[in-house]
Amino acid sequence: MDRNELHERLLGAPGTVMLLGSIDAGKTTFAVDLARKATERGIPAALVDADIGQSTVGPPGTVGLKFCSGMEDLGPETLSEADALGFVGALSPKGHVTALVNATAKLIARAREAGCRLVVVDTTGLVTGTLGQLLKFYKIEASAPDAIVAFKRGGELEPVLGIAQRFSPAEVYEVTAAPEEDALSPVERVGNREGRFAAYFSHGTSRWRVKPTVFMPTLPPDFELGRLEGLVVGMEDGKGNCVGIGILEHDEGEDILRMISPVSEGVRGLRLGSVRIDLEGRSKGQITLRDLFQSE
Repeated sequence: MDRNELHERLLGAPGTVMLLGSIDAGKTTFAVDLARKATERGIPAALVDADIGQSTVGPPGTVGLKFCSGMEDLGPETLSEADALGFVGALSPKGHVTALVNATAKLIARAREAGCRLVVVDTTGLVTGTLGQLLKFYKIEASAPDAIVAFKRGGELEPVLGIAQRFSPAEVYEVTAAPEEDALSPVERVGNREGRFAAYFSHGTSRWRVKPTVFMPTLPPDFELGRLEGLVVGMEDGKGNCVGIGILEHDEGEDILRMISPVSEGVRGLRLGSVRIDLEGRSKGQITLRDLFQSE
């Protein structure tokens, strides 16, 4: 189907629109274009960015919600400033499906409650294999989209489309994905991710001491605090909302932890992620919670 025709159809009956496709298939461009057209017509709209590895709204490792109340919200710089976040703490869905699905569903519900008639949901490029099928199935089940737009290059989406058609009442539309030659290289993708992290932490970061008792999961007795050096954490307000992310810093001399973040108020608890970075957004490796706690 022609994209302009599809835009008209989706805007004619606004609802929750979920985008499915592999890496660099053109999902984000389509999402922003659709939100822009809705805004131009006065249709209350929101973007939910669940592509945790190549975030457009909010920092990597999070699901971001952006309310589109005016065209100024969809500019290159303003689009990156999320109105709400859901913490996942990873750059890939593997091992984090529950957190990713829950965060996505929560922000979609928040957009609906705010009166958004159109909610466009961007997703990760994981669409193949058992994990890709399960991720998309759980996300569709939890989010209950009214429409699903599939960006196809070949037959890679057939299993996921079969699931969508058999287990969801959503209307399914198929469009041609962006040419593979337009895809970013792995180096470019890493650069984009580092740049997004660096931009987030460039907004007046501060440091303060963190008590070992505020984490989820809870740190066991005699836990080596140095193992948390450089780890990205989600900052929760105690009301089920993520108010930002931070980086943990370990002071070896005093054996204490400090938080580095542009957010310093309204924090009740910290959720441990699995990504280590520095303030420039450069990766310092990843670790699973199982390995972090050295548990079986």
